Parts: sequence; C-alpha cells; structure tokens
Amino acid sequence: YLAAVKSDTGDEMSKEKDFYTQVSEVIDSIRPMLQNDGGDIELVGIDEDKTVRVRLQGACRGCPGAQMTLKMGVERLLKQRVPEVKEVVAVN
Repeated sequence: YLAAVKSDTGDEMSKEKDFYTQVSEVIDSIRPMLQNDGGDIELVGIDEDKTVRVRLQGACRGCPGAQMTLKMGVERLLKQRVPEVKEVVAVN
C-alpha cells in the first residue's frame, strides 16, 4: 500500500502494516470456507481510503452468489474485525 511506503514516520508505517496484517489475517480466516466450496480469495491490495481489493478465484469466480458472499460475508466480517475498512471490492 503506497501511502505506507512513502510515509516519513515509522509510527504511520507500523500502523499501516498492522492494518494490512489485520485485513490479511481475516482474509486468511475466510479462505478455508471458500475453499470448501471449490473457491478461493486473494488479497490484492488496500487503497489509501481503506478500500480492500480482493480477487475471487476458482468456483467463486463465476458463481452467481459471489457478490453476495463478498458483501454479506467477506465485507461484513472484515468491518466487524477491522472497523477502519471502508468497503471490499472484487477485481479481476
């Protein structure tokens, strides 16, 4: 995440790393549930406004319920555990 890399202060850098780590850990906790259904999720990145970008893979990629899984599952859980998250969006 570019803002953290360009940061002049170590404090800001560690906060951003903590945020990325928190998001990453939640994504990793969701992964087994998606893998059980033949899908997967990859954390692509986090924008400066705290929008989390993920890539749905496998069965999730073409699934009609993927958008609901993304918003009602992944986004809801992420916001619950990491309240600073603005939203979660899927990228190709």
